[in-house]
Amino acid sequence: MQFKVPQFIDIEDKVVGNLSFRQFAYLAGGAGLAYISVKVLPTILALVLTPALIGLSLALTFVKINEKPFSHILESFIRYYTKSRLYLWKKQEPKVRKNNKEEQAPLRATLSESKLKTLSWSLDVIDPKK
Repeated sequence: MQFKVPQFIDIEDKVVGNLSFRQFAYLAGGAGLAYISVKVLPTILALVLTPALIGLSLALTFVKINEKPFSHILESFIRYYTKSRLYLWKKQEPKVRKNNKEEQAPLRATLSESKLKTLSWSLDVIDPKK
């Protein structure tokens, strides 16, 4: 029995013209808020607030940043600036192990001069291209 697998599930259906329901709601809501601000608020305040409301509704409707809608970017922006960001770092002193004196001796003392010459000669002789 074969089943049809739905494709393009991340694309919203176009309801009003070339707009999805969400886009239409953003535009209608922005236009409604702009109309109310012009009718209710004083003229000077309405002249400042109305373009901001229209710009926000247009951005929510049409702008995508990195293939993500502007509403996701705006939500992330608000969450970032409203949550607390207190990061504490407590420096800890390294723990010193007490072992035998042989392990604490520097490497230079454990290499004899003949071993060092042999190692130096082998590094000079070996061809790195092979």
